[in-house]
Amino acid sequence: MGLFDKIKQGLEKTKNLFSEKIENALKSFRRVDEDLLEELEEALITADLGVDMSMKVVDKLRDEVKSGNLKEADEVKDALRRILIDMMAKNEEKDKNTVLGLKLSTKPSVILVIGVNGVGKTTTIGKLAKLLKNEGKRVLLAAGDTFRAAAADQLEIWSERAGVELVRQTEGTDPASVVFDAISAAKARGVDVIICDTAGRLHNKQNLMKELAKIARVIGRELPGADCETLLVLDATTGQNAMNQAKSFNDTADITGIALTKLDSTAKGGIVLAISSEFSIPVKFVCVGEGINDLLEFDPVSFVEALF
Repeated sequence: MGLFDKIKQGLEKTKNLFSEKIENALKSFRRVDEDLLEELEEALITADLGVDMSMKVVDKLRDEVKSGNLKEADEVKDALRRILIDMMAKNEEKDKNTVLGLKLSTKPSVILVIGVNGVGKTTTIGKLAKLLKNEGKRVLLAAGDTFRAAAADQLEIWSERAGVELVRQTEGTDPASVVFDAISAAKARGVDVIICDTAGRLHNKQNLMKELAKIARVIGRELPGADCETLLVLDATTGQNAMNQAKSFNDTADITGIALTKLDSTAKGGIVLAISSEFSIPVKFVCVGEGINDLLEFDPVSFVEALF
C-alpha cells in the first residue's frame, strides 16, 4: 500500500465526518454569500478544525468572494482544498537537511519523547526507531520513564520488534541517570540516534520543567552541540483535549515537533489542522494503525487531499 493510500485509509472516519459537515453546509445554497460562509465556519469548527483555523479558512474564502474568484456553492470544495493545502504547506515547511523531518546531523543526536500516559508514547518510540533504522541509522532507546510500572518492559518489547538497542535501569531510578547511561553506551557503540522515553504522568509545570531541565543539562554536558529534538505525542481521539495538552507542554518545554497517534480510530483527525494553525510547531508524524510500519512522516498536501 502506498503512502497516500495509507493516509487515506487512516483518515476514513475523519474524511466521512468532514465531508458530512461540508455537504450539510452547502446543500441549501447555490450562491456563496455571508450566510453560507457562516454555515461553513460552524461546520469546520464541529469537524475539529478548531476555532482559529476555521476562522482563517473562512476569511480566505471571503477574500475569494470579494475578488470575484468564488461565486457558486459547488466551487467551494475546490477552494477549500486549495486554501487548506496552502495554509498547511506554509505551517509545515521542513528543512531539507533532515532525516524524516528531524534534525539529526550530529552523532549521536537525541530525540526526547514527551506526553501524558495513554497517548501511545511507547509505541510511537518503537515505530520511530524502526523508521530511523530503515533510514540506515543505528538507534538506541533510553527507558527514561522509570516511574510507571512496566514502562521499561514495554519499551524493551518494542526495541526487540524494531531491532534496536535499549538502555534501562530499575524502577524509580532518576530519569537523568538513565539518559546519562544511554549517552555513554551510544558513544561506545557508535550509535547515531538516542531516543529517550520520559515520564508520562500528568505533570504540574514546575515538576515537568525540573525533570526536563535536568535531562537537558546531562545532554548538554555529555553531548555539547548535539542535535536534540523534543517530540510531543498527542492522542488524536481526544480532539480538543489534545490542543489543551499541546498548549500546556508548549508553555513548559521547547517542543520541536508533534506526533499524532490513533488517527485511524477517530473522526477527530481535523485536530491536525487545528494544531498546525494554533502553534508554531510542525506536526512531524501521524500514526494510522497498530503495526510497526504505521507511523508515517506527516505530509500536509497528502493529508488535505485525503480529506477530500
